[in-house]
Amino acid sequence: MIDICRAAKEAAAELRVLRTEVKDTALNAMADALETHRERLIEANAVDVEKARAAGVSATLVDRLTLTDSRIAGMVRAIRVITGLPDPVGLGVGRQERPNGLVIEQVREPLGVVAVIYEARPNVTADVAALCLKSGNAAVLRGSSIAYHSNAAIIEVLQEALAGVEGVPDNAVQLIHDVSREAALELLRAKGYIDLLVPRGGPELIRTVEENATVPTVIDGDGNCHTYVDATADREMATAIVVNAKTSRPSVCNAMETLLVHRDLAEEWLPGALDELKGLGVEVRGCERVRAVWPAAVPAEEKDWGTEYLDLILAVKVVDDLDEAITHIGRWGTMNADGIVARDIAVAQRFTRAVSTGSVFVNTSTRYSDGGEFGYGVEIGVSTQKLHSRGPMGLESLTSVKNVVWGNGQVRVL
Repeated sequence: MIDICRAAKEAAAELRVLRTEVKDTALNAMADALETHRERLIEANAVDVEKARAAGVSATLVDRLTLTDSRIAGMVRAIRVITGLPDPVGLGVGRQERPNGLVIEQVREPLGVVAVIYEARPNVTADVAALCLKSGNAAVLRGSSIAYHSNAAIIEVLQEALAGVEGVPDNAVQLIHDVSREAALELLRAKGYIDLLVPRGGPELIRTVEENATVPTVIDGDGNCHTYVDATADREMATAIVVNAKTSRPSVCNAMETLLVHRDLAEEWLPGALDELKGLGVEVRGCERVRAVWPAAVPAEEKDWGTEYLDLILAVKVVDDLDEAITHIGRWGTMNADGIVARDIAVAQRFTRAVSTGSVFVNTSTRYSDGGEFGYGVEIGVSTQKLHSRGPMGLESLTSVKNVVWGNGQVRVL
């Protein structure tokens, strides 16, 4: 493990100064290779899928694991998008001239070695490799045993492609083949080698990282996402947004899990919206005020407000006003994505300032909390914490800002 991390650190020293045109050439080579070796990837993936089904893995997890022609095409498209994005390395984000003549610039630079521990989704392998390469970082990937053959095949294809690009170090992208817990713990403690670790997985993985990591981490945590429908909301718009946020893809972290509704809409709007959700197979778990206007709701328990269902289940609560909605989100939200539907711009602006979340949405669905939708190509994760990045993490989230100070002989006296 330490040998892999040491090799990544050495590669990172070369990647940080790699020219943009070389990185883009490498990314195009990676995309071409995935297209060329599509059948090779699908064959390797079939081994993982068969083993997962034999082990009784859930249908949702098997779906996340499965590579298809369209999903490989999506991986290729994502890399092409990343290729076309501006290189963040060397980007100036601030400049000031001091009274003593010093010029201080703030400039983006790579973090160094970025490690990702992830579960099930083999497309993450290509996504992380591409994001790290473009941002000048070395990538260390540790996938789960359930996707081992898929991840290994993808890495082999990518490494073969990178070997043909002059200037790219051999260990720019590496996969940890040891999928044991012990190896994962060793990676979490590789202080001095890993500059950022991002876990992408379920509560058990996140808990393990929080309890054991000595390297810097950004947590890609739960998505207990809320939508608050204000009294001033456009009713048709609110219904469309709520239905999309819950039902378009309920198994992902940006799906709405809790609906908060202003009391003025409880009788007028809410029953019709819940009827539509029920018709799409959604189980509603409501507070007493919800059940008073829509008796079909299952009585909500306190735990329902804090649950990420990842399923066609929705917690619904009637609130007195904006303040109660903000307080509820502050207590139960996971700082992933939360939204408001309101025609009153002052109400919407207050919501955006008061709700502490990675991404806040006004009059649109939380389902847009996604690196691709934000124009990042893909994301390395969705940060549910405040340092150093929030929400979907793209290229700039894989850099830090350093100060470059220009002088002409100044020396400090005091």
